Amino acid sequence: MSGSAGDERPGREALVGKGPGRRKGRRRGRGERAMVPDATFTSYYGKPIINAPVWKPLDIAGYFFLGGLAGAGSVLAAGAQLTGRPRTARALKISSAVAISGSLAALVHDLGRPARFLNMLRVIKPTSPMSLGSWLLTAYGPAAGAAAALDLTGLFPRLGRVATAGAATLGPAVAAYTAVLAADTAVPAWHEAYRELPFVFVGSAAAAASGMALVAAPARENAPARSAAVFGAAVEVAAAKLMEHRLGMIGETYRKGRAGRLMRAATALSAAGAAGAALLGGRSRTAAVLGGAALLTASACTRFGVFDAGMRSANDPKYTVVPQRRRLEAGAG
Repeated sequence: MSGSAGDERPGREALVGKGPGRRKGRRRGRGERAMVPDATFTSYYGKPIINAPVWKPLDIAGYFFLGGLAGAGSVLAAGAQLTGRPRTARALKISSAVAISGSLAALVHDLGRPARFLNMLRVIKPTSPMSLGSWLLTAYGPAAGAAAALDLTGLFPRLGRVATAGAATLGPAVAAYTAVLAADTAVPAWHEAYRELPFVFVGSAAAAASGMALVAAPARENAPARSAAVFGAAVEVAAAKLMEHRLGMIGETYRKGRAGRLMRAATALSAAGAAGAALLGGRSRTAAVLGGAALLTASACTRFGVFDAGMRSANDPKYTVVPQRRRLEAGAG
């Protein structure tokens, strides 16, 4: 039954030759052209595409920082002991023992219950940085604690030297493995930085440990610490800048917002602390302490800046979608 003219709805009739039109798309292989336009980087209702880690900033960034301080400190402590710098060695052994205890406490607090950390020790998964890291901390912690306790008490000096050597052997892995742990996630600012992030963390750890030595040890014993401060600060700053450049668009997460402020502060403090330690730390106790404090603060800023950049990249869909699209386009080309 046909309706009256008043019942007709405008725009509902078929218009011959007035189709939706051909949409522009990317050219595919063999001259094919996509009929669907490129997707934008938005997601349903603006929700993140990946699930950001449910890590607490203070716990996990603190875990990163304290672990690096402990691991690098054990290496410097062994070197100080071998070169006849007993006060420096003792200060670094104590700081490493305290730092690794704080690092483990922060990790357990983030996990919620100590049993969750113990559950990770039920098996060894070579493909899991978290599993290997848990076993690494389990081996390193007692070695660092024994090295400090035996140095303070003077008991069993031979066993103390063995504990010091063991902590120094495991120290580099303790300082670096958290970077591998972060890069193993799907968080764009961490995952895509897998090449440089270990160097950023190791340089930051070396700067922090040398800063602790400058603060705690006498000026007459701090020559190796001053050299380590310059080396660590240079590695940290250079690796961070290279990382930001290579990451392209994702690198802006390290330059903008809170993460950008923290990373810029880390660069400035690292440069100031290393310069002050190198130029004045050998002559002035005050300069050594100020330089060491600057290096410690710079290392903490780096770890919190990296953490914040990762969280921002996980919560913004474009940092996941746009790099993936570019890789697909490069592969198709």
